[in-house]
Amino acid sequence: MKTAVIYARVSSTGDRQTTERQIADLKKYIAINDMELIEVFEEKMSGAKENRPILNECVEYCISNQVHSLCVSEISRLGRSTKIVVNTIDELTKAGVNVYIQNLPLCTLNEDGQPNPISKMLTAVLSSFAEIERDNIKYRLNSGRELALAKGVKMGRKVGSIKTKEKKAEEYAGVIRSLKKGNSLRDTARLCDVSLSTVQRVKRDFGL
Repeated sequence: MKTAVIYARVSSTGDRQTTERQIADLKKYIAINDMELIEVFEEKMSGAKENRPILNECVEYCISNQVHSLCVSEISRLGRSTKIVVNTIDELTKAGVNVYIQNLPLCTLNEDGQPNPISKMLTAVLSSFAEIERDNIKYRLNSGRELALAKGVKMGRKVGSIKTKEKKAEEYAGVIRSLKKGNSLRDTARLCDVSLSTVQRVKRDFGL
């Protein structure tokens, strides 16, 4: 049976965005195509950032475990930078790992395991569009911020909305204990029933 891995990403590190829909839709595709889902990687981080730990871990996992297909809901989940997307797909292609992009739908490898020539062109073009859209969003946000400041609107968090380190230590005591025991980020997230991004943030904030 062919094996499959899911990579799902949202940009917001808070609770406003979740990867639930992406994962549910991809699980349906995997089940319909009689594939075995062996791992799910979830990440809450901007697609513009080049260093994304979970994506890197996912790619390494797919290559080392000779996974048949890495499944993503759309190309922008891999990144909003053409360089990131093309490099990621090239690395997986060279290792014989197919990338399935659900919203197109598109596979980067043909049934015989050879690279799909159309996919390389499409992924480069579409990732360029994603990068342009990211820049447009950034421009609109900056423009709106400048207009708000000109009107005297106060920006930033409300006073008292930022948690103190003591409060974080109390709220995430279980996460801190788990990390100090040497448990991995993913195991800690499962054991403490929190998101992977929360564990990453706690590790960074407390220098663990």
